[in-house]
Amino acid sequence: MRNLLRARGRDKAAAPSIPPGQRVYAVGDVHGRLDLFTPLMARIEQDDADRGPAETTIVLLGDLIDRGPDSAAVVAAARALAARRRVRLLTGNHEEMLLRAMNEADVLRPFLRHGGRETLLSYPLDPHLLDTADDYEVIRLAMRTAIPADDIAYLEQGEAMVRIGDYLFVHAGIQPGVALDAQSEHDLRWIRQPFLSHAGDHGCVVVHGHTIAEDVEVRANRIGIDTGAFYTGRLTALALEGTSRWLIETRVDPDGGVSCHSRSVE
Repeated sequence: MRNLLRARGRDKAAAPSIPPGQRVYAVGDVHGRLDLFTPLMARIEQDDADRGPAETTIVLLGDLIDRGPDSAAVVAAARALAARRRVRLLTGNHEEMLLRAMNEADVLRPFLRHGGRETLLSYPLDPHLLDTADDYEVIRLAMRTAIPADDIAYLEQGEAMVRIGDYLFVHAGIQPGVALDAQSEHDLRWIRQPFLSHAGDHGCVVVHGHTIAEDVEVRANRIGIDTGAFYTGRLTALALEGTSRWLIETRVDPDGGVSCHSRSVE
């Protein structure tokens, strides 16, 4: 696949940085791909250990769930990781839809249409109910029984944004020209344009997922790391320390196995 990794307009003399003594791993949209998430976390842990002591933060950029087959197991794995490591979870638009659908029957239809059906089937919910129920309220009540309260509580703790040094981590992006403390949660979770095409300085480098690209997109003002795990079989993490940046990626190989790769960001 042609490498589209690129940087535009970055002044190396004023390279964005993470504070001394810290290290960050930001993980793109998982979308229920436990087969990619598990080896990626193992490689991140090994990479972190190999690089020596640091105050390490793992930032999950949201959309752990939906579309892929193992959303319940991904949430469980994220919870287990957070119990032993410093993990910051961002709320993606898919987590927002799930949480709203738990209480709002009219949100359930778009949730199911955009990958929520696969999430519900990863929990002990009768698939026959999804196929035959003509009352969305029945499905909503079944969701509340099937999805563990601890999973819901964990997802409800998701943050809107995380700022570390010169980097801002969000799920989708930000509204250009709007102060960070005035950004709407809707934009942080759903925006595409005008964020993606905006070339101006945001006052930080925005690291985001949400919008799938063929490869990681590196710009002077943003880095997009959603490589479409649920259908491309590629899950990407961006690692940051000082002014250094590198990528760790798991992917499904042609023979069906899963391999891990690392590469630097120039």
